[in-house]
Amino acid sequence: MSETTTPKAKSALDEADAVAGPSETRKLSRKEQRSVDAKTRLASPWASGFALVLAILWSVPTFGLFVSSFRPERAIKTEGWWTFFSNPEVSLENYDAVLNGNTDFAGAFLNTVVITIPAVVIPITLALLAAYAFAWMDFKGRNFLFVAVFALQVVPIQIALIPLLTQYVNFGIDSSLWVLWLSHSIFALPLAIFLLHNFMMDIPRSLIEAARVDGAGHVKIFFQVLLPLLVPAIASFSIFQFLWVWNDLLIALTFAGPDLAPLTLKIGDLAGSRGSEWQLLSAGAFIAMVVPLAVFLGLQRFFVRGLLAGGVKG
Repeated sequence: MSETTTPKAKSALDEADAVAGPSETRKLSRKEQRSVDAKTRLASPWASGFALVLAILWSVPTFGLFVSSFRPERAIKTEGWWTFFSNPEVSLENYDAVLNGNTDFAGAFLNTVVITIPAVVIPITLALLAAYAFAWMDFKGRNFLFVAVFALQVVPIQIALIPLLTQYVNFGIDSSLWVLWLSHSIFALPLAIFLLHNFMMDIPRSLIEAARVDGAGHVKIFFQVLLPLLVPAIASFSIFQFLWVWNDLLIALTFAGPDLAPLTLKIGDLAGSRGSEWQLLSAGAFIAMVVPLAVFLGLQRFFVRGLLAGGVKG
């Protein structure tokens, strides 16, 4: 045992050794030691203080955006948002202009929802099937194909936009929802397959072999054995993909037609052609960030579990 092991870690290791059998003692001891040491480091006052300071600094711009969204146009254009506390002026004119004006913000919000949900479901569905094949099915060239998929992550999105747009025009599907769904799915698949594959490899092989002994095939193993265990990983990637698609501007600017403009394009148009109405940006931006914020907070526990999965693997 390492000399730097804390008394708390030693106690946990002693209990683990007492429970584990002779053949499992060393493996379980390593897992318990890593788990306890990680919890001890993360629970230190310095780590907690640093996390608190980082959270405050990260939240200040959001709070400033929230305050500015309720300030009148004159105050926004002439004073900083922090002057609100010395001269509090509250107005709903910005929200009224965004929601009820001629900006068609409600239509852009609906377009964003229609674009985002399939662009999250499609790559996750395909990535789950591909990750299962790479993890638990033996076929020729499996390792080569997995490396090739992993290498696709280094391809910049920018260099693929023009070739993709050319193909979409040739297929006759340009300026349609399929263009946006396919583009987001193509760029998300390499990372999704890589993350889900690594998560699947952390599942004990004995569990899969036991299911095979009971007569389960690949379909039953995937849906009844693996899928319930993959909820944290699916939720983690869903959050990443949802935030990326919801806040995307480049793909929307390249492929979306005027009738399919999402919130990101509309927010850019709120300032006007001459930048004379940029007081509306704070209200529009805050409306656009409410849904991603709610999704992140609602799935936060799955997000943390997915990120930490396999971190203490023995």
